[in-house]
Amino acid sequence: MKIGVFGTGAVGQTLAGKLDSLGHEVMMGTRDAQQSMAREGKDGMGRPPLKEWMAAHPKVKLGTFAEAAAHGQLLVNATSGSGAMEALHLAGEKELGSKVMLDISNPLDFSKGFPPSLSVCNTDSLGEQLQRAFPQLKVVKGLNTLTCLLMVAPRDLPGTHHLFLCGNDADAKREVRGLLGSFGWNEDEMIDLGDITNARGTEQLLPIWVRLYGKFQTPMFNFGIVRAEA
Repeated sequence: MKIGVFGTGAVGQTLAGKLDSLGHEVMMGTRDAQQSMAREGKDGMGRPPLKEWMAAHPKVKLGTFAEAAAHGQLLVNATSGSGAMEALHLAGEKELGSKVMLDISNPLDFSKGFPPSLSVCNTDSLGEQLQRAFPQLKVVKGLNTLTCLLMVAPRDLPGTHHLFLCGNDADAKREVRGLLGSFGWNEDEMIDLGDITNARGTEQLLPIWVRLYGKFQTPMFNFGIVRAEA
């Protein structure tokens, strides 16, 4: 399948690398591909420059957000929350169309330092804002409550643990579930919460996730839902 991945940071690279390893035709999207490839030195997270990652993944293409949107039969939004809306506007309504988009972004606000707050919460969510701005696009919120390392390798944790999906289109959610199944997620580990308004709940898990990260000093953990037997 042809898949467009918006974002070239840690999440975008991790998802694009996994999709490439599974045989998909991947194009990563960024604001300015030439500028992104020209950057030297490590980024703020200590990662090597993008051109080194691209050299190690020669089948993955790099283009603008609009080019990645046009390339993909399915899209993944792996941008930062602060850049998500702009990325979709740069991609353009024509190229986004009625495609399925897995939205991993979170509305984290680091303007006052760490830990971050949420720029959208309670009565709205970033997922809903993206869906409202592009009503034909089939937004499926998911994978936003765990580290990208586990997004693509869930079996790196022992036992059963969970991720949450929500979106307005049932067929779109089924398509995303199939893709995540190819990453190693079990069917009963993917909990469908309902329509896109449920992104309010999943995005608001991030403040506790950040604090758990601080406590454990590792991102290699996830939420597991335990229910009483019916």
